[in-house]
Amino acid sequence: MAFWRPLDEAASHAYNGAGNWGQSPRFEPWAKEVRMPRAKITRREFVRDTAVATAAVATAAKMARAAEPDKSKILNYNENMLYRRCGKTNLMVSAVCLGGHWKRINEVVKNAFQGGNWLAVDPKNPDFLANRTEIVSRCIDVGINYIDACTHKETLAYSHALKGRRDKMYLGYSWYEHEMRNGQFRTTEALLKSLDEGMKLCGLDYVDLWRITLHERSSQHTDAEIEQMAKALETAKKQGKARFTGFSSHDRPHIKKIIETYPSVVDAIVTPYTAKTKEAPQDSLFDALRKHDVGFFGIKPFASGSLFKAGGAPAGPEAEEDDRRARLAIRYILCNPVITAPIPGMITTHQVDNVALAVKESKEKKELTRAEIRELQAAMDDAWACLPEDYQWLKDWEVV
Repeated sequence: MAFWRPLDEAASHAYNGAGNWGQSPRFEPWAKEVRMPRAKITRREFVRDTAVATAAVATAAKMARAAEPDKSKILNYNENMLYRRCGKTNLMVSAVCLGGHWKRINEVVKNAFQGGNWLAVDPKNPDFLANRTEIVSRCIDVGINYIDACTHKETLAYSHALKGRRDKMYLGYSWYEHEMRNGQFRTTEALLKSLDEGMKLCGLDYVDLWRITLHERSSQHTDAEIEQMAKALETAKKQGKARFTGFSSHDRPHIKKIIETYPSVVDAIVTPYTAKTKEAPQDSLFDALRKHDVGFFGIKPFASGSLFKAGGAPAGPEAEEDDRRARLAIRYILCNPVITAPIPGMITTHQVDNVALAVKESKEKKELTRAEIRELQAAMDDAWACLPEDYQWLKDWEVV
């Protein structure tokens, strides 16, 4: 099977297949290419072989050109942004997207929270709405073309921010409070009713991706409940309410099972992927993603802020280093071609500019250097040491 080696070749050899990194073997600069003696060839053979080689190169070049996406068909195209095919949706999605969460927004919007955390935001707070609109506008400016919203307040806020601009961004939709995590919404009928109600409240005629939110450990759902979900997704597609469909879960074996059982309705998934994540050499989730051509939006790219020295605070003496850590993490994640895009939540335009810069650096540099790899590994070791108790489960996502 294909085993993804995420960074530069020499460094990736250090990965031992068990989620550990050892001493990287060194390429010896004095090594010489050994050439085997070859028999003399006739002029006719030379002309023949040269013609074949030239034709092969021309064919390869033609195929490469054919594989290049038509820029005129990429939503909100920006030459500094990379775009990746999102599985069988065939949508060309920006290589970094806007995650719906707005953790720590209270640090830039006073009185944003009505309660103790980001879920308790006041969705009618004019300063909050102005912030979301500003963030969406900056995303559009830098070529980002997908928003992932998974709570009711997120769907309301981003629908408001996108009003009159749906031609600039795709919208991933989930009203998790009225989906499978709620026992009252585990039938096809209830899920479709929730979608109708949610779209009406948001002023939407359709969603680009309906990605139902399952329990984090989605294997807690019965097979019958998952079948009901699959029927709801299929129906929403047929009715034109959802262009594409999928789900989110933190349960890798169960994610793989759902993809393999219902490949026609799983166009994309939303699940964790960090700068510690590597592909397992055998029985990887990525095997199913490749086989069934499924898009992958990666949540927790910054380990819920644990990657940052300032914990994700938008300003402070360590902001410059935190910006660099964020860019290294994004670049690492983009080394995996199966990933459609990481989807960090962002609360300032500077954060948007920084992740866009990470993509630009990825275009220019392609791979991380050995020094950057060591720097990122040290930063992620710090992140793992700082993970809060309720995020210790993220360590299970080192080998996927």
